[in-house]
Amino acid sequence: MARIAGIDLPRDKRVEIGLTYIYGIGLSRSKEILAATGINPDTRVKDLSDSEVATLRATVENNYQIEGDLRRWESMNIKRLVDIGSYRGRRHRLGLPVRGQRTRTNGRTRRGRRVAIAGKKKPPGKK
Repeated sequence: MARIAGIDLPRDKRVEIGLTYIYGIGLSRSKEILAATGINPDTRVKDLSDSEVATLRATVENNYQIEGDLRRWESMNIKRLVDIGSYRGRRHRLGLPVRGQRTRTNGRTRRGRRVAIAGKKKPPGKK
């Protein structure tokens, strides 16, 4: 079983795809890592030798910011924006879209689902 940066890579997937299960590694960075280590991207994770897993682990952990360190770095950047009271920080604090998207009609991802509020009953009018 290949374990890199505290993540168990899925055994039946190709190494190129398996590396993307690590937070901070996407497909392009995965290809970059495999090119640097000289491992064939079409190899299945279960077919990797121990030495190949060791070189992958060393390359990933020494050259890239991943998992906990990356999450901490991102949260510190957001906390800095919130603390200085910038526009982006205020949007983060309110849970609204940060990058200029419209909120009048869209924005459900950041704002959440609508909850129906019962309307106020109107008193019976004169006829």
